[in-house]
Amino acid sequence: MNTPSPRIAVIGGGLAGLSTAALLAKNGLTVDLYEKNSDLGGRCGVWETDGYLFDTGPSWYLMPEVFDKFFHDVGTSTAEQLNLTTLTPGYRVFTENHPVPVDVTSGQAEELFDSLEARGGDKLRAYLDSASSTYKLALDHFLYTDFRTVKPFFDREITSRVGELPTLLGTSLNTFINKRFSHPVLRQILGYHAVFLGTSPDRAPAMYHLMSHLDLVDGVQYPQGGFMSIIRAIEKIALDLGVTIHRGANVTRILTTDNPTPTSRAGLTASAQRIVHQVAGSRLSSHTGYRTRTVVGLQTENGEGQRTTYDADIIVGATDLHHLETQLLSPEEQSYPQEYWDKKDPGPGSVLVHLGVRGEVPELTHHNLFFVKDWDENFDAIYGKNKHLPNPASLYVCKPSHSDPDVAPDGHENVFILVPVPADPGLGHGGRDGDGDALVEQAADAAIAQVAAWAKIPDLAQRIVLRRTVGPADFVTDVNAWSGGALGPAHTLAQSAMFRTTNRSRLVDGLWYAGGSTIPGIGLPMCIISADIATRGILAEI
Repeated sequence: MNTPSPRIAVIGGGLAGLSTAALLAKNGLTVDLYEKNSDLGGRCGVWETDGYLFDTGPSWYLMPEVFDKFFHDVGTSTAEQLNLTTLTPGYRVFTENHPVPVDVTSGQAEELFDSLEARGGDKLRAYLDSASSTYKLALDHFLYTDFRTVKPFFDREITSRVGELPTLLGTSLNTFINKRFSHPVLRQILGYHAVFLGTSPDRAPAMYHLMSHLDLVDGVQYPQGGFMSIIRAIEKIALDLGVTIHRGANVTRILTTDNPTPTSRAGLTASAQRIVHQVAGSRLSSHTGYRTRTVVGLQTENGEGQRTTYDADIIVGATDLHHLETQLLSPEEQSYPQEYWDKKDPGPGSVLVHLGVRGEVPELTHHNLFFVKDWDENFDAIYGKNKHLPNPASLYVCKPSHSDPDVAPDGHENVFILVPVPADPGLGHGGRDGDGDALVEQAADAAIAQVAAWAKIPDLAQRIVLRRTVGPADFVTDVNAWSGGALGPAHTLAQSAMFRTTNRSRLVDGLWYAGGSTIPGIGLPMCIISADIATRGILAEI
C-alpha cells in the first residue's frame, strides 16, 4: 500500500516561497502557495506606471552560481530563463572624500587602487585572494547547510584555516580593511557590502570581506526586464510543475494539533554545540526536548474578510519569521517569541524614492554609491542608541534605464534612490508626488538634493515628472517586515551562520522556514539557498 504524498503549504510568494514551492514540486510533491498580496515577489516587487517599470527591492545580481544551481535543479538553466547583461562599469562611487567620481569594474579595479594608494593594486590582489578563498569555503561548506551536524567543521579545507578564524570572526570588517588600506575611498569601496548584509562595517565580522569577491572578481550583472523577471520566471516554472498559487490569501493562523508521537526537536547535536562554542565562543540555548504539536493546516483571509481553512501536513513559512512566529502561532508554539526579537538587530529600514526624470542623466551609471565622509556618524544615526534620519546620508542610486530601454519611456530615465534609515515604522509611509508622511518626504527631498549636488545635475529636481516614495511603515504593510526593516535581520556575528534562526520550528512538527529571516541570511541568493535547505530537510523526513 502506497503512503499518500504529504500536502505541503508554502506561506509567502516572494523569491524564497516560490523557489521552495518549485523545488518541492519538482520532487513530485503536491504544493499550494499562499500569498497575501495580489502580486508575487514580496520584497522583490515591481511598480509599473506611465511607461516606467521600477524594481521595489533587490537590484544587484550577484552570486550567479546560486541561480545556476537552482535553475538546474528545477530542470532548466539560467540562460533559458534570464537575459543577463554584464555591467561596465559595475558601479560608480561619489564621495565627500574625493572630488571626482570613480568607476569600479571587475578585472580593472587594480588600476583604480594603484591610482589612489601606493601599491594599492598589490594590496587588492592579496585582499581578493583571501576574499575569494573565503567565499569558496562558505559556498562549499556552510551556505547550503542547516548546521544540524558537525561535518562541515571537520573538512580538511576548514581545519587547515582554523588559525584564521579568530580574525575572521572576532575582528570587524572595518578593522580588517583599515589594516590593509589607508585611502578613505578604497576603504569605503571594500566596506559598503556591509549594508547589503543589513549592518555596518564596524558591526559585520571580517569574514564578510568575502563579499568583495562578488563584485570585484565575478562582476555585476543585470536581468533585462528588471528583477521581477526572476520572479516571473520562477512563478512559471512552479506553475508548470503543478504548484497551485493562491493570491490575495492572507494567512492568519497556522493550525496545529497535539502530536501523538512527540519527535525530538534537537536543533544541533551536543557535539555540534561544542564545536560552535570553541569556534565562536557563543552561548547557545539548549535544543533538547520534543515537538509536542504538529501542523494540520492553515487559515486564510481575503480582502473581504472571508476566512478559509486549508489542510496541510507540512508548512513552509517563507514570510517574515517574526510575523509568523508572533502572529500565526500561539505562545506555547513559538520557537522565537517576542522576547527573542527584543534582543536582536532588525537591520536598517529604508526610504525608497522612485523617480521618472525627463531627459538623459549621463552623470549616473546603472549602479551608483554616494558615500558620506563620516561613516561612523552616518551608521550611528541608523543603528545607534539615538536613532535619527542621517543627513547627509550614504545613498544607493540605481538608473536601470542605463542598461534596459524597456524600464522608462523614450526620452526619460528611471532613477531609484535608496536611503538607509533606522528600522522604525514610526517614520511613516510614503506616497505619490510628495504626499507621504513628513519624515519620509523629508528624507526623499534631502536625497534628491544630495544626488543633484554631488553628481552635478543642478536641474534634477525640475526634471522630475514622476515621484513615489516608500517608507518603513510600508514594509510592515506590504511584507509584514519586522520593525519595518528593509532587508531582514542584520548579519552581525550573533545573527550569522549557525547563530541565525534555524530553518525549522523547535516546537511544532511539520513547520519549516525559508527566506531572509533564517539561515543562511538576507539577499536573493540567500533566499534561494534557504529554499534548497528547507526542501532537502523535508525530503529527508518524508
